[in-house]
Order: sequence, then structure tokens, then C-alpha cells
Amino acid sequence: MTARAMPDDGGSGACPAPLTERQEERRRRILRAGAELAARGGFDGVQMREVAELSGVALGTLYRYFPSKVHLLVATMRDRLERVHESLRGRPLRGETAAERVAETLIRAFHAFRGEPRLADAVVRALTFADRSVSAEVERVSSRTAAIILDAVGPGGPGAEGAPAVARVPGSGPASGSGAGCGCGSAVRVIGHAWHAVLVAWVSGRASVAEVEADIVTVSRLIDT
Repeated sequence: MTARAMPDDGGSGACPAPLTERQEERRRRILRAGAELAARGGFDGVQMREVAELSGVALGTLYRYFPSKVHLLVATMRDRLERVHESLRGRPLRGETAAERVAETLIRAFHAFRGEPRLADAVVRALTFADRSVSAEVERVSSRTAAIILDAVGPGGPGAEGAPAVARVPGSGPASGSGAGCGCGSAVRVIGHAWHAVLVAWVSGRASVAEVEADIVTVSRLIDT
């Protein structure tokens, strides 16, 4: 993972300076602490003072890395998606069509979040509450989701030889990935939005696991159209 900037850029979109090794290690401790608290108590269980104490950083330092709980939890969502992506890349897919591979991949990703329901609730709520000041981190979440989908589109899906580890949402910058040249930018965007929507529906109790899986299968068919 590429180290990101330490202080918030105020939503200006300016390209931040990379973190030093020490700053990145501190950032990782903060993310681990936030995830641990979220896994215990969901969104309401994450208090910035407790995050600072658990991660061993001063409260003022914590706010330099993450100006709010929403910033922290959206970054945690991206971190979890990166871990899920790495896991998926090591597991061959069975689907013969791109739609089948995308559906299988996104169902696996959903179950990874399902295994930590309170954490899932926290990060999904943070994405829902995110305003323009969190747009850069939200874009990274979208980019990682697109990378997961694009890897599944390509021959062999995640883990295919030569497939890069990250992609951007088509339409918002250069895309890469084993399926980057598929010409399916709109479909990837819609599928990504739908995957996040069914995750929201599940954590809010409005959709069962079976309904989530069925919806993922349905929307994944867009990739073959």
C-alpha cells in the first residue's frame, strides 16, 4: 500500500506528501485501534479519545491524521477492502463468465465484512455520513472496489498473472487491472455502487444474506452486456 499524507488537506484535493516510515507506522496503529473499537461497539463505540489512548498517540496528533471519526472509519473501510483484495487474489475463481467471476468475488467480499458485523456497521455508517471534506478517502474506497471488480473481470480473476494490486474507478482517472481494457467503465461504477448499497441494506437489517447475494448476482450481469 502506498503511504498517504499525514495531515488532512482540508478537502482541497491537493496532492499530499508521502508519510515517513515512522508516520506510516503511527497511522497503522491508529487504524488498528479504530477497527478494534468499532468491532467491539460499532460506530458509536469509536470515540477519538479512546482511539488515541489505545493507539498510544496524543489526541492532537490523532486529529492531524484523521480530523474526525468519519475520516478515520472511512480510512478503515479502505484498509479492510485492501485486505479483502489481497485475500481474493490468492483464491482462484470458478466462474466461466466475467459476470460469474464478479459475482463470486463480490459475494466473498461481502462475507468478509459479514464476519465482523459491528465493524461493517461502523464503516458503512461513516461512508453514509461522509461529506466533501472526506471526498479523497471516499474516492480511495471507490477505487479499491473498482480494482476488485476489474481483477475479477480479467481471465483468471483476482491473482491472475500480471494483475496489478489497485485500480481507479473508470471515469475518474486511469484504470488498471486484469480487466482494465474491458471497456466496461460504466458497468464497473454501477456494480461498485450497488455492492456498497447492498452492504448498507444488510447492516441496517433491510436485506437478508440471501437477498444480498441475489442482488450481487443480478447487478454483476451488467459486466457481460
